[in-house]
Amino acid sequence: MTQSPISDPVLINSPLFASMSELEFNAVTAFMERRRVAAGDTVFNEGDHGEDMFILLSGSLSAYKKQSDGTQRWMFDINPGSFLGEMSIIASEPRSATIKAKDDSHLMVLQGIDFYRIVFEHPMVGIKMLNSIGKVQNGWLNQSSRHLKDLVQWGETARRRAITDELTGLYNRNFLEESIKDRFKIGAVGARKMSLIMMDLDKVHEINDRYGPAGGDQVIIAVANVLKTMGRPGDIVARLSGDEFAVLLPDTDGHDAVTVAEKIREKVSNQQVPVPKSPGAPDTEILHIRTSMGVAVAPTQADNVRDLVFVADTALRRAKELGRNRVELAQ
Repeated sequence: MTQSPISDPVLINSPLFASMSELEFNAVTAFMERRRVAAGDTVFNEGDHGEDMFILLSGSLSAYKKQSDGTQRWMFDINPGSFLGEMSIIASEPRSATIKAKDDSHLMVLQGIDFYRIVFEHPMVGIKMLNSIGKVQNGWLNQSSRHLKDLVQWGETARRRAITDELTGLYNRNFLEESIKDRFKIGAVGARKMSLIMMDLDKVHEINDRYGPAGGDQVIIAVANVLKTMGRPGDIVARLSGDEFAVLLPDTDGHDAVTVAEKIREKVSNQQVPVPKSPGAPDTEILHIRTSMGVAVAPTQADNVRDLVFVADTALRRAKELGRNRVELAQ
């Protein structure tokens, strides 16, 4: 009877899963698929754009580097349990070597898009994966006399990508929702309240149409900078998409949340954002920004992430219907 790859002791004992619980291991392996490579076949070529990482289940692989004369030189063999190809999906680097099957081999494959799904949906599992990769790479780098700083840089970059918005540096939607989920888990024991502010910019599409995407980005960044200065210790400030933002306020009731939202709205309204008069033009003009907000409170108005976001978003829509540039508390 053929053993399931998920229960294969080589996979279970791979360094990639060294610090994971059984549930975390299952969460990762659910995204993986098994692949057979015949002896002599190539897994990937040096310089290729990589979209997968691999764990060797059985057999043996060999790594080769191209020399200045075009020939390939053997570098090292890869044994079962080892993982490979991770740098191409974590740091968007081309494959650093050519990998060929020395013997008939079986691999478990994790696609790059699924790697980031794991990081987005299960941030702590993603961090453990990065830490495991880092430890193995650290040992390999020491053996090959490479500097550890390179590893730290791509590890930190991947971690930041997993939880932050690239344009603004604020947290992203996935991190916000994971934070809300964690608060609801705590609330199940201690019934701690929290408030969620949902906000977007008024008539931002008119700005994009008149001043182009670059002008719209400048407005988005200006608002993000306001939110960074207004956030209190423990608050989670996130950009959801486009001109949508959210602020999670732990241990905050509706009255206090509205007070915070009004301060943010006023500070945003006072911003003077210089943008090109037309796309690519050297001359600038000053824009004034307006924003509408909706506030919802948990657990009184919602007891899960989806409902809390929905209630806050409904209050936001009412703020827009009532004239924009205002804060509305969910009813």
